[in-house]
Amino acid sequence: MERNELFSIGQQALAAQSFSRLLGTKLVVFQPGEAVLEIPVQENLLQQNGFVHGGVLSYTADNALTFAGGSVLGTNVLTSEYKINYLRPAIGEKLVARATVVYAGKRQAVCRCDVLVVKDSEEETLCATAQGTIVKMSSEIPETGR
Repeated sequence: MERNELFSIGQQALAAQSFSRLLGTKLVVFQPGEAVLEIPVQENLLQQNGFVHGGVLSYTADNALTFAGGSVLGTNVLTSEYKINYLRPAIGEKLVARATVVYAGKRQAVCRCDVLVVKDSEEETLCATAQGTIVKMSSEIPETGR
């Protein structure tokens, strides 16, 4: 698959995620073994101290990890698990999540992600780091009870 085709598939997948649309998430890089997402920081994403809410940082890392894993496993993937470390408060104009594949097998990929905040349009500060396992979905989807 060509990089342009893979990137187009990634953009379609992101556009299908209503929560990603709500946050204004943008796919910047989607190529084999790597994904980069950006989110503009808006007032409604901040917690009471004026920092980007940890849940937004967590979403950003999780989604970037899953995109990175999907870049090598195929786009029919889910996060099996992930861990995040919050390093410092995110204060700035934009979040950037850079995820890479550390290891990929046939059914799973272990990925890592750094979440940075951009201030004054150029200064990047590392605010969180995460690692996760991304797995291919089985062809059977479990019943949801709905």
